Amino acid sequence: MSEDNIDRNARFDAIVVGAGFAGLCTLHRFRQMGLSTRIYEMGTDVGGTWYWNRYPGARCDAESLAYSFSFSPELEQEWEWSERYAPQPEILKYAIHVSERFDLRRDIRFNRKVKTAHFNQGMGVWRVTTAAGDSAVAPLLIMATGCLSKPMVPAIQGVDSFAGKRYQASLWPHEPVAFHGERVGIIGTGSSAVQAIPVIASTAEHLTVFQRTPNFSVPAVNGPLDPGFVDAFKENYRDHRDFHKRGLTSGFGDLEIKPRERTPAAMTAAELSDEALAAACEQYWQTGGARFMGVVGDALINKDANQRVAEFIHRKIRATVKDPQTAEDLCPTSHPVGTKRICVDIGYYETFNQLHVRLVNINRSPIERITAKGVQLRGEHVELDTLILATGFDAMTGALNDIDIRGTNGQQLKEKWAEGPRTYLGLMIAGFPNLFTITGPGSPSVLSNMLVSIEQHVDFICSCLQHMSRKGFKQVQTGLDHEDAWVAHVNEVAHATLFPKAGSWYMGANIPGKPRVFMPYAGGVGPYRELCDSVAKDNWRGFVFS
Repeated sequence: MSEDNIDRNARFDAIVVGAGFAGLCTLHRFRQMGLSTRIYEMGTDVGGTWYWNRYPGARCDAESLAYSFSFSPELEQEWEWSERYAPQPEILKYAIHVSERFDLRRDIRFNRKVKTAHFNQGMGVWRVTTAAGDSAVAPLLIMATGCLSKPMVPAIQGVDSFAGKRYQASLWPHEPVAFHGERVGIIGTGSSAVQAIPVIASTAEHLTVFQRTPNFSVPAVNGPLDPGFVDAFKENYRDHRDFHKRGLTSGFGDLEIKPRERTPAAMTAAELSDEALAAACEQYWQTGGARFMGVVGDALINKDANQRVAEFIHRKIRATVKDPQTAEDLCPTSHPVGTKRICVDIGYYETFNQLHVRLVNINRSPIERITAKGVQLRGEHVELDTLILATGFDAMTGALNDIDIRGTNGQQLKEKWAEGPRTYLGLMIAGFPNLFTITGPGSPSVLSNMLVSIEQHVDFICSCLQHMSRKGFKQVQTGLDHEDAWVAHVNEVAHATLFPKAGSWYMGANIPGKPRVFMPYAGGVGPYRELCDSVAKDNWRGFVFS
């Protein structure tokens, strides 16, 4: 690494941590405002999630035409997506294109893992240091670290003793990985595994899937985008974007512009006969995608409605998977459908009909330890050539707690969050002036189209900074009273839904010892946007300027 590339006592208007979509968007907008900005990025290139997650079959579970930046009409018209659900290499190519098209790379330092971020009260600046030796200060610090960027290694005895090839889905090698003639094992059946398993099975000699908790999955119905559809979509891009921003739930919505109809999605399950609800589920199933959860209006707030939707998926699994025991093991029964992130797959359930694919229910046959040659179950040793860990992330807070962040009076963020994350609007933290978290805990984040939420947060931050500039303010923070009120509101909204009934990573339940707190805001991107807009209009209610 060139010493010339290391920042030594450099000063900027803003420092941004992370060069994923949030970091790129922030840098572009700050440039437009004339703010000198430095991004520190741990990887060797831009892309964030799409830089690290290169496992077989990795692709977005949001439709590509919606999962893209809206800040440049020229960009959205010129970029051509190939498929309904873009694969990882294409999304990474898009991120790289954005960084080059808007000349962002000159302000990004790669191979920089941020170690500390300390607020100096006397100077009113944040000092950031990296493992590479950078030391820079800025009055403004933006954490664009991502919600799913801290991989979780399972606490299984002997996990480091495996002598074969071992991969982690979220830290996949950049060079090609082949499975021809190999006995492969994969631990986990979350979103990454659901995408990877069919692809790995297509070349491996034998594949063993170790499952603790089955997840609900719906078909993607993926395929090449029809040019006529794309042209029509792009003609109405502004309408689509506005529709996604104002959506009541996730910020995707119906991709067709049409008058609102009295469809099952606008009704409660109680208004629908079993036949009518099944027909609606079938229509969504054949259409494909995670919007399946919008099939009926009260699926995420009414236990009976949710159960009826879950039973439809159970029937689909049993009709697809030939072995009755395997089918039952794949039917989720421990949580309401949609309360863990619903998976979107391409041939997942069908994969278990292949003779060389085996599902191991580790509730019946627990993993006792990993050995040099495979996985020791209770009563059986499974020999493997390759072991894959698809065990998820320390979500929402992991990446932030991985950095020594200290605010006023030396308060450490990790200590403040010891009993669960606390923010105001998912954007600011009491005691941490001029620090903003993009899609942080307490915002729609992982329950939304991330690009919609990222842009909304960046727009909000820029509006706040413009207000400060007009008024001559140098510092902004929030108070404990507004933080407490927002945390209470987030909890109230969550407990009006079925989300807390699942032991999900939304709740931190996948991390031993992590507080069980529902972290995202479940009120929907449209209502959340209206709340943020009302805060700004009400003289930035909850923000204290000085």
